[in-house]
Amino acid sequence: MRLVALLFLLLLVLGGSQAKPKPTEGSAVSPLVAADFVRRCCRWTRYPRVCVSTLLPCAPAVGRSPRRLARAALVVGADRAGSCSSYLRGSGAAVSLGGGAIKDCKEMVRDAEERLRQSAAEMERMGRAGSPRFAWSLSNVQTWASAALTDTSTCLDSLAQAHRDNKDDAVTRRVVAVAQATSNALALVNKLDRRLYR
Repeated sequence: MRLVALLFLLLLVLGGSQAKPKPTEGSAVSPLVAADFVRRCCRWTRYPRVCVSTLLPCAPAVGRSPRRLARAALVVGADRAGSCSSYLRGSGAAVSLGGGAIKDCKEMVRDAEERLRQSAAEMERMGRAGSPRFAWSLSNVQTWASAALTDTSTCLDSLAQAHRDNKDDAVTRRVVAVAQATSNALALVNKLDRRLYR
């Protein structure tokens, strides 16, 4: 009987001394904490209001992970580019602007969408922070997202030349939305240096 009691006591001591696992990056947090994290990170961007409005719905999945937030921003940019590309292929854009600018923008916005989706996919393969794979992937994402931003800027320049009297047309508004989302995504990606993961 005494032996059983001793064994039971030993099991209690061993069970109580086990270290609890540390929370991992992006582990489950309360919705309020996640939303506050998104708002704070959006201050780093050029268009913080756009950042908050587009990324706040992603807060539960993002948690407090800078990497997940940057990836969500890339997906938002890609989705906006896809929507803009669909509009440019439709009749609404043809009525709004002439052929040359639209043709150029179709290609550039399509390229921007592809680069942003490629960037979001690369974020899934980044590996451990600080590793050579992480640095390589981060460099790729920065290059592709920068190229996507250049695509949208070039498109806007082309639209401005073709349609100087109406800078607030539907096409321009859609491309501006893509450019702003892409700029925000790039800002969040650029914050993914090693200091955030120490």
